[in-house]
Amino acid sequence: MRSILVTGGAGFIGANFVQYWFTQHPQDNILVLDALTYAGNLASLDPVKDHPNFTFVHGNILDTNLIEELLRHHKVDTLIHFAAESHVDRSITGPDAFLETNIMGTHSLLKAAKKVWLDENLLNGKEHRFHHVSTDEVYGTLSLTDPAFTEDTAYAPNSPYAASKASSDHLVRAYNETYGLKTTISNCSNNYGPYHFPEKLIPLVITNILHDKPLPIYGDGKQIRDWLYVEDHARGIELVLNKGRVGENYNIGGHNEWQNIDIVKLVCKLMDECFAKGEALPADFPQAKSAIAGNSASLIEYVKDRLGHDRRYAIDAAKTRDELGYEPQESFETGIRKTVEWYLNNEVWWLAVMDGSYRDWISEQYK
Repeated sequence: MRSILVTGGAGFIGANFVQYWFTQHPQDNILVLDALTYAGNLASLDPVKDHPNFTFVHGNILDTNLIEELLRHHKVDTLIHFAAESHVDRSITGPDAFLETNIMGTHSLLKAAKKVWLDENLLNGKEHRFHHVSTDEVYGTLSLTDPAFTEDTAYAPNSPYAASKASSDHLVRAYNETYGLKTTISNCSNNYGPYHFPEKLIPLVITNILHDKPLPIYGDGKQIRDWLYVEDHARGIELVLNKGRVGENYNIGGHNEWQNIDIVKLVCKLMDECFAKGEALPADFPQAKSAIAGNSASLIEYVKDRLGHDRRYAIDAAKTRDELGYEPQESFETGIRKTVEWYLNNEVWWLAVMDGSYRDWISEQYK
């Protein structure tokens, strides 16, 4: 039985991970730590809030003393670090928060883990693991003909967000090499699925269609991303924890490259289909005039490209497949349909997170 501390567990990937983990390991104890900034939402943990082995703590990863106390009090043996500032646009307009959270916050966790697990030997020899969740953006960008990123690809981050994540990866590696802290790192491709904050591409497109708002496409829209259903990401992390070698990096990808414009057009098509088949949807979402008319794609609007916009990401997950037996179980066809249906059925959740300040910020970005 594990005692697990999950940082950022009220965020998109963290909350999905906690839900997945309890379905697979209901006997384990999970302690979620989250600062509940704009992207953290306690409602994302509603499915597990009554689980007898679940505990939530409102706090910040920068509070090293708090981390130490949580590790001691709950006898934590596994720390899974999701907490991060992750939106590239925000990192361009306000990079300071990204350096503070992603670099100093990760260092705070590492210091606490070293002190409690190594210096104090709280676990009395029991195995520990510090797993750091990172991104494929640390590798930089690819041309259309470049091979996909492997774990041996040199880091070449192009945004303040990516640079902050690359820095945190290096810190995790250093604590393994220097102090012997038992760490692993996973670098994932773009996630999608339920509970995704509506500033990211797929949920933004869905919610904008429901409000009959423009669907902003950066530049020519031909940027390519590898898309991974969030539960497959959780499954990959589970394999790293159970089978991964200490000190190693593992890429977790979806084998699923799409141009942004094609993703948007696909979501438009699925939304039109849902409105054509679902008799209640036009009444439930009367603002969605384009979807009701079967023409969501008319909302597509090209806008000025983002600064430093990487052209292509692609993950080679061969190492994770060969060593750990990882394969995505969700096809993109099934995963994207599940995602669209989830947003149509969970208006209360996404309306609650789209407060006035967020809507004003989004409006500013796409003027």
